[in-house]
Amino acid sequence: MRNSTRSDVDPFIVMDVMEAARRAEEAGRRVIHMEVGQPGTGAPKGALKALAGALEADPLGYTVALGLPALRRRIAQMYGEWYNVDLNPERVVITPGSSGGFLLTFTALFDSGDRVGIGAPGYPSYRQILSALGLVPVDLQTAPENRLQPVPGDFAGMDLAGLLVASPANPTGTMLDRPAMSALIEATHAQGASFISDEIYHGIEYEAKAVTALEVTDECYVINSFSKYFSMTGWRVGWMVVPDDQVRVVERIAQNMFICAPHASQVAALAAMDCDKELQANLDVYKANRALMLEGLPKAGFTRIAPPDGAFYVYADVSDITDDSRAFAAEILDKAGVAVTPGLDFDPVRGGGTLRFSYARATEDIEEGLQRLATFMANRG
Repeated sequence: MRNSTRSDVDPFIVMDVMEAARRAEEAGRRVIHMEVGQPGTGAPKGALKALAGALEADPLGYTVALGLPALRRRIAQMYGEWYNVDLNPERVVITPGSSGGFLLTFTALFDSGDRVGIGAPGYPSYRQILSALGLVPVDLQTAPENRLQPVPGDFAGMDLAGLLVASPANPTGTMLDRPAMSALIEATHAQGASFISDEIYHGIEYEAKAVTALEVTDECYVINSFSKYFSMTGWRVGWMVVPDDQVRVVERIAQNMFICAPHASQVAALAAMDCDKELQANLDVYKANRALMLEGLPKAGFTRIAPPDGAFYVYADVSDITDDSRAFAAEILDKAGVAVTPGLDFDPVRGGGTLRFSYARATEDIEEGLQRLATFMANRG
């Protein structure tokens, strides 16, 4: 059967790593998971309790395309609490995960053939979703001195239709401060391009609060999710914030693409937003794990790392060890029983010399994983 040229996208390599780890576990091995960007915890207990009650009282049919009004209002309230931003809840759109938000964003803003800038290294699905929609992803080769975040000079004169940034970023965990965010927004708008801010890791920060693009401008699309800070990856519920004049545009597309985000997930998400004690406990685990990683990885031999400001990743330059990160990751899984992600997922140009380590799992797993990595590197010579 014939396939479209749009379907010719690269695999999400981390999913292949997960499958290799699963096969190893199925064969009886214990694998330490440092590959996947998924909290080791489940949804907050308050979210489960709220959903259990709703299942008894409500058939949970379709919601309106923009999402449950109560959830939209609660998200708008959060922007006041976290960022001192007065947000009209009418601008909030509930989506089927952040992935649904990217589909809606790219469809609403861009025409086939439009060029959209994305920082490299960056989340691989940006590139693949853009390509599948007939758009042209433009990798911006970010510099170590800019902590692998884009700066205006990286896209000067590139004739972009849009710029997508992430802070905290995947895979690096680095963040944009307010001056850096403002400079990017100003440069993007000066080109007549749209600005998109991926804020999925907000809430998972260690030394400073992440800056939302909404602190700088209303003329942007912001995408977020309940997957990371709220520990609800499999529930597939996220949100967007769009300018007033974009709400109906996005609503029409959402009605046709998705009808709505899962009703049950929206009920649970609303309750999760008030589970502060449990969410803070999760963050405390990430903080402890981050400290272990920043101490243990250099001891194991992974010395070229930048301390992450947020999220739960460490991105390591291993170009002094290998130029084939995929083969190196496979060797680590085979010999050490630790699953890590090759940098090729995030940067097709330089990723052969990088690895991403996730520290989202239990502290005991992180400790054991670091011990295994140290043994592996020592024996590798």
